[in-house]
Amino acid sequence: MLKNKATEEKVDTLLSKSQIPIIDLAHCGTEECPIRSVVNRVGHQLHKALSEKGIALLVNHGISEDKMKQVYGHLDDFCKLSDNTKETYLRKGETNHGYIKPGQERFDGKSKDIRHTFNICTLKPDGGPLPDEPLPGFRDHVSDLATDFKRLSALLLQALAVGMELPYGYFLEKHRHILDGESENQSTFRLLYYPPLIEDDGKNELLRGTCKYSQQRCTKDEIDLSLPEDYRAKVREQQEQEEQELQQITRCGAHCDYGTFTLLAQDSEGGLEVKLPGTDRWKRVGHLPGAILINAGELLSTWTGEKISALQHRVIIPQEETIRTRGRHSLAFFVHPDNCISIAPIDLPASSSSNSLDSDEKKTKGRKKSFKTAKSKIYNAYQHVQRRFKETYAS
Repeated sequence: MLKNKATEEKVDTLLSKSQIPIIDLAHCGTEECPIRSVVNRVGHQLHKALSEKGIALLVNHGISEDKMKQVYGHLDDFCKLSDNTKETYLRKGETNHGYIKPGQERFDGKSKDIRHTFNICTLKPDGGPLPDEPLPGFRDHVSDLATDFKRLSALLLQALAVGMELPYGYFLEKHRHILDGESENQSTFRLLYYPPLIEDDGKNELLRGTCKYSQQRCTKDEIDLSLPEDYRAKVREQQEQEEQELQQITRCGAHCDYGTFTLLAQDSEGGLEVKLPGTDRWKRVGHLPGAILINAGELLSTWTGEKISALQHRVIIPQEETIRTRGRHSLAFFVHPDNCISIAPIDLPASSSSNSLDSDEKKTKGRKKSFKTAKSKIYNAYQHVQRRFKETYAS
């Protein structure tokens, strides 16, 4: 019993400390027929949450958890295919569609990310290849769920515009071609599986040669003060070194998402950490079953003159053995503007909704400025995202 209590150590999270906003989407209606009063309320809550925290949890969003579990199962089946079969679906060249194997991405420029990923960039039948032949039903189920996320994102784009005192369709007009293909829009529905992390005994094919994980612990919870000071100093130094080494090993390195915002669903609390705006400390988010997380991306930060900060986040290797030794599934929907959309700060607040989108864009024309993390001027959404891809896959 004592051992079980030790392994089930409680972890403080933003959720457990009530430090993450929760937004109820019940009765919002649909993209075509939104309930204006509810969308207005959600819009102001969403704008406040993203401005202050860069993140929020969405509940009663209408996306079936059974659909998500079904897609998790398809991804599990894909990961069990032979290496030769999986590699026929690899992401290639400048396209973002396809399979990404563990170690292929480096979001922080250093650590290889330990996860299996499948990107879907279009729902068109003639779009990128999907493993329908070895896995019947893969395309239909993934496309159905991706469509649900697309509809939710459209509703949120309307709500966000309202919260920022812009016309209802302001952001929708800039995101017309989500999942219509990479030639139109870089939005991506991403399936993710993080394999269990265990000590490499030569039998774990997913980790062998990729990750070495070890951690030594003192046999006592406290240092015996009767020991010589030089010995105690060595113990403290060893503990600090082990903690630093553990922090350097991540399932996904620290980064900000590139686009407008990201919707994230996950099956368990698997080590997602964030740095809230204006802070330097990593905080565990926590898991609310059934909720979908939304976080701000770099282009939304640029649009708002950095009044909304792009959220820096990572996925660490949890210290809790009960979490670390089981796999983690998640679904990320990266919402990006259409490729041709120029990215420049907009006037906030905007005037009344009767103003046309054309006049809004004229106000912002010629006011492009550098994004802090970009190091060069952003001309349009496509150029920004492609630069980020090159940084991620350069090594």
